[in-house]
Amino acid sequence: MGRIFEKRKHKMFARFDKMAKAFTRIGKDIAIAVKQAGPNPDNNPRLRMAIQNAKGVNMPKDRVEAAIKRASSKEEKDFQETVYEGYAPHGVPVIVECATDNPTRTVANVRLHFSKNGGNMGNSGSVMFMFEHRGVFKFDPARLNLDEVELDLIDAGAEDIQRDEEEIVVYTKFADFGQMQKFLESKGWEPKSSELQYIPTTTKELSEAEQDEVMECVSALEADDDVQNVYHNLA
Repeated sequence: MGRIFEKRKHKMFARFDKMAKAFTRIGKDIAIAVKQAGPNPDNNPRLRMAIQNAKGVNMPKDRVEAAIKRASSKEEKDFQETVYEGYAPHGVPVIVECATDNPTRTVANVRLHFSKNGGNMGNSGSVMFMFEHRGVFKFDPARLNLDEVELDLIDAGAEDIQRDEEEIVVYTKFADFGQMQKFLESKGWEPKSSELQYIPTTTKELSEAEQDEVMECVSALEADDDVQNVYHNLA
C-alpha cells in the first residue's frame, strides 16, 4: 500500500513539475514576442501563437495577462534565444533550445549537464544535420474533422499529417510555418499548440537500460531554467 501511495505521489509531483515548466517556457515565449513586436496580439503573430499555446496547457488567463504586462515594462529582462548541440550517452544527438538573460551562465550549465550525465557538448552544426526544422501544429480531434479539411491543409502547406485518438499533428516545412498559421487563423481552426520543432531524420534504437541513461541526460537538460526545449533522436 505504501509503495502504491509513493508512486502516485511521484506521478502527481512529476505532473506539477511538467506544468510549471510549461508555464515558465510559455512565459518566456510571451516576453520575447512582446519585446519583438509589442503587447497587442492583433499585430503580433508570435504573441498570438504564445497565447494559443498557453491555452493548450491550461495556463490561467490572468497569468498570461500578467506575463504580457510584465514583458511590456522596461524592467523586464531581455531574453536571448540560443541553440546548443551535443551528444547524450551512446552517441544520441541532442539539440537544446534556450531563452536566457545570461548566455555565459547558460552555456556553462548546458555543458555541465552533458558532462555530468555521460554526454558531451558539441560545436555548432555537429548534430543539426540529423534534424529538420519543421512547423508542428497539434489539434484536438474532437474540434477538427480531418476527413473534411485534409485537402485544404495540404494546399496550405501540410507536408505530413498524423492522427490517433488523442490528437491530430500537422507538419510543415520551416518556410511554410507562417503561411499555415495565417491559413488556420483565416479559417478559425485553433490548434492546441503550434511551434517550430527539430524533428530527427532517423531514430536510434537502444536497450531499455541505455534508454534510461539517455533520458537522465535529457531530463537534466530539460530541468534547467534557461532551457526551453530538448530534441533527440531516441526511438
